[in-house]
Amino acid sequence: MDVPLSHFTVAQWQDGKLQQAQDDLAEETPVALIYNGVSHAVMLATAQDLEDFALGFSLSEGIVSSASELYSIETQQQRNGIELHCEIASERFVELKQRRRTLAGKTGCGLCGAESLEQAVRYPKPLVTEEVFSASVIARGLAAIQSQQGLQQKTGATHASAYVLADGSIYLLREDVGRHNALDKLVGALEKI
Repeated sequence: MDVPLSHFTVAQWQDGKLQQAQDDLAEETPVALIYNGVSHAVMLATAQDLEDFALGFSLSEGIVSSASELYSIETQQQRNGIELHCEIASERFVELKQRRRTLAGKTGCGLCGAESLEQAVRYPKPLVTEEVFSASVIARGLAAIQSQQGLQQKTGATHASAYVLADGSIYLLREDVGRHNALDKLVGALEKI
């Protein structure tokens, strides 16, 4: 799906004077995540890689623990946004209904809507690795991310999450206006590989 862009005439200060120029911005679209027919959350997201987003969101929120528990994702364009109809394992759906967590403000700090401190402060498992990366490899990875951000190059207003290999090259990259959404898209895409 091509990302909708909004085109604007803007004023820019260049060469010591104010000049008009054209600028593009990636549009965010309301995206409803619906599990087994029940609406769970509406997020603002860039309308690309939405199946990756649905899977990544489902994994990072603990709705499913693997791609095998998300049986299907159907994308339906609506007049006022996009619905992602996700069919998940019945045991996971029962758990989801019991959680009752609201996601108001989720794209902000992630605390809004939590019902307890245990929900609000979740610690990831420690990463155990012997890998050491040099500053030059990290710099190469950052440069590679920038060079592969097509939407960012068009608009100057998106975030990216990337899986960077040990040599600094990009294995996989996803973009979105929201940084959390870009990460969810990357998580979902990696889980499918």
